[in-house]
Amino acid sequence: MDRKTRDILEILENDARSSPEDISALVDMTPEEVQKRIHQLEKAKIIRKYKTVIDWELAGEDYVYAIIELKVTLERKQGYQGIAERLYRFPEVRSVRLLSGEHDIALTVRGKSMKQVAFFVAEKIATLEQVHNTATHFVLKTYKENGLIMEEPEHVKRLPVSP
Repeated sequence: MDRKTRDILEILENDARSSPEDISALVDMTPEEVQKRIHQLEKAKIIRKYKTVIDWELAGEDYVYAIIELKVTLERKQGYQGIAERLYRFPEVRSVRLLSGEHDIALTVRGKSMKQVAFFVAEKIATLEQVHNTATHFVLKTYKENGLIMEEPEHVKRLPVSP
């Protein structure tokens, strides 16, 4: 991959709404060349999706997120792929990742309440034949999501020092 393509990808990853005109000024290409390169990247499935990061709490929607770590037994001839495919089909599952270390797979799950997430894990995930152990970690606060700081730090005003 050449440097200009990598730069285009990094710009779009940082801000998917960047226009070909804006990108062209940064990578020394014409807007038409940028648009053509983006189209090629989409066709090759290097660019998989354009995503918006939403602060659901600020929007007034309460979602609960949890990270679920799983220990699994592999299925014959399918390895981790088979269990991963089964897991990512659940609409509550936002991500599925293969891990190194104590657990094999990590899921990110979203629900409307802790109870809903707990029931999902107990009824849908823990009951799968390949799953031997689960560890659920509820997300209490998200400080950064997809490279974006979700909450601006408060500026602390210094109090005057008196003699």
